[in-house]
Amino acid sequence: MHYRSRKGEKDAAALARMKELAEQYPRYGYRRVRVFLGRDGHRMSAGRAYRLWRTAKLQVARKQPRKRPAASRPRPLTPTSANQVWSYDFVFDHCANGQQLKCLTVTDEFTREGLAIDVAGSLRSTRVIEVLARLVSERGAPKYLRSDNGPEFVSRALLAWIACHGIGTALIDPGKPWQNGVAESFNGKFRDECLSLEWFRSRAEAKVMIETWRRHYNEVRPHSSLDYMTPAEFVAKEEKQDAAAAQATGQVAAVCGASAPWPVAEPSREGQSEQEPREAVSS
Repeated sequence: MHYRSRKGEKDAAALARMKELAEQYPRYGYRRVRVFLGRDGHRMSAGRAYRLWRTAKLQVARKQPRKRPAASRPRPLTPTSANQVWSYDFVFDHCANGQQLKCLTVTDEFTREGLAIDVAGSLRSTRVIEVLARLVSERGAPKYLRSDNGPEFVSRALLAWIACHGIGTALIDPGKPWQNGVAESFNGKFRDECLSLEWFRSRAEAKVMIETWRRHYNEVRPHSSLDYMTPAEFVAKEEKQDAAAAQATGQVAAVCGASAPWPVAEPSREGQSEQEPREAVSS
């Protein structure tokens, strides 16, 4: 008689699902895959997820570390609410037929939403204005727009449009891309999880697949900086908290607000009986 471990039978279903997710999202690590497993009913601790990940040998190849700036350096105009600071930048790629892809990415720095990814062969300042105008009509104008000093972002037409809508500019210093860290992070994920994995036969196909990835990024993909919530879940949570705070503020104002004025005692008049009505004293 001997002991037979039941760990393999217990982990079989979760391990099979983990392998399927690793094939579907080859650039995701065990922490992000653990979130997907929890959605499928396989809830587990981070330690168990790491053990299964190592058992299946699903480790993602690590990138070469690079020198990063000190974390104590503050980022100018750090957003504290949604729709306060938008950042935008360009990402380049090519199709299989040799067509160039120039992608304009626009992100909300607070919610980490990918607001838009405009794909074309060439993007001038007029096209940038069209994309921003559409987003402003849908979401309202942000307080600041953060970008580098590229010619498309410092053109007279774009700066005039920004000034006309009362939007401030937050141009980063030359040679300091970490000041536009949210856009750089989004562009890195965009290239790592979409451009480097997909094979675009034409520019039209690239537009469809890139827009599909953007929706997946906002609505399905868990984000580590948002406590592994999706940007859409984070936005819904913030809106719910803002509504609750506004309701609580309204209730406090109703309880502690200005009440009806107390009746002012009028001085007694000689020769006027208590039964006779008193005339209103004008102030």
